[in-house]
Amino acid sequence: MSPPPPATALDRLADAVSRAAREVPLVAEGGVVAAVAPGHYRVGGLSPFLKLGERVAIPGPHGPQIGEVVRIDADGATVKPFEGAIDARLETRAWRMEPVSLQPDPTWKGRVVDALGRPIDGRGDLRHGAGIVHPFREPPPAMRRARVGGHFRTGVRAIDLFTPLCAGQRIGVFAGSGVGKSTLISMLAAAQAVDTVVIALVGERGREVREFLEETLGTHREKAVMVVSTGDESPMMRRLAPNTAMAIAEFFRDRGEHVLLIADSVTRYAHAARDVALAAGEPAVSRGYPPSVFSDLPRLLERAGPGYEGTGGTITGIFSVLVDGDDHNDPVADAIRGTLDGHIVLERWIADRGRYPAMNPLTSISRLSRKVWSRDEQALVRSFCALIARFEETRDLRLMGAYQQGADPDLDRAVAVVPKLYDALRQDPASPKSEDPYRELAALLKG
Repeated sequence: MSPPPPATALDRLADAVSRAAREVPLVAEGGVVAAVAPGHYRVGGLSPFLKLGERVAIPGPHGPQIGEVVRIDADGATVKPFEGAIDARLETRAWRMEPVSLQPDPTWKGRVVDALGRPIDGRGDLRHGAGIVHPFREPPPAMRRARVGGHFRTGVRAIDLFTPLCAGQRIGVFAGSGVGKSTLISMLAAAQAVDTVVIALVGERGREVREFLEETLGTHREKAVMVVSTGDESPMMRRLAPNTAMAIAEFFRDRGEHVLLIADSVTRYAHAARDVALAAGEPAVSRGYPPSVFSDLPRLLERAGPGYEGTGGTITGIFSVLVDGDDHNDPVADAIRGTLDGHIVLERWIADRGRYPAMNPLTSISRLSRKVWSRDEQALVRSFCALIARFEETRDLRLMGAYQQGADPDLDRAVAVVPKLYDALRQDPASPKSEDPYRELAALLKG
């Protein structure tokens, strides 16, 4: 697919005029700020004209300050600003705006944008496409959606062996803080068999953005679109960022491309959605999370996957989940695990032993692995899992010196094979990509 021609000055002028015509109506409904709180403000006089999700603008020292309507009642509307600080006073005029919209274009590849789709990489304005998409969209209907495609090789040996993926699959990477989740995500971002990579960095540290872009992506940068909302930005931006990334991925998928979508992390998206819902007056029902959070999560995750039947495009989704306090059964992790097509579990005790990626093959699963494995490969993986389970459950026994070779043939085999298997699964971002994990594993075990 040949790259589109660069935008001319006339193209940029046409984009600006079309966007202004859409966002600046001839007649605007207005109201006034009636109350100001640390995280939101109330606008009176606009309730009959507003819908949830629409935007409201108030004057600011550096241009309009834009917020989203999160609650409407007869007395007014609650607005959460996209900017971190609120510079509003009572009786400040407020104006209604349309909901957030995007106009993706193939020239967005290689660019970095914020949650509102504005360029932040210093490489000039974006060219806007002909079609308009909204960040909050519905997934294709179940009976009109295509089925998942063939084997999707990640190049990470542990994943391709124990949790193989299919094109259009959605899988989660579950881990506590400091266990190597972001490093594994960066290794997955360099997968070869994709046309476009869309990355949503949600609530990440600001210093990691350029590292991810320049070191992790490297030569793959020109086929990637990054949507960034760092941890210091407002909950509205962190809540919007993965939806913006999903809308961009859907645009490329609908063009027939195979898209790899990476969201790091969905947990921080849930935290931002919690802040917004609490500001809207929702009660907390499960460890501080309001009910709408558990509706927003599947609504976002279900949008990844194959497109409409016959279009040929897919979105393979990889979603990182930050497990609070290493509790893999916290409400957010539980809700995400039930929605996805599999999960990769990273364990702290494995990372503490210096084995990376710290993936636990016994608790990780791909629900589509049978579409990838041959019968022999499935039997091999099951035998490896049995040996690993036997090796780990007898660790204390062996440390006590109670193990005697020859007393248990299965344990003897586990003691002989599993340490070599662990060494074979070690891999870091600088390691070569795995091309044929089964052949490589056989060679390493034989050696």
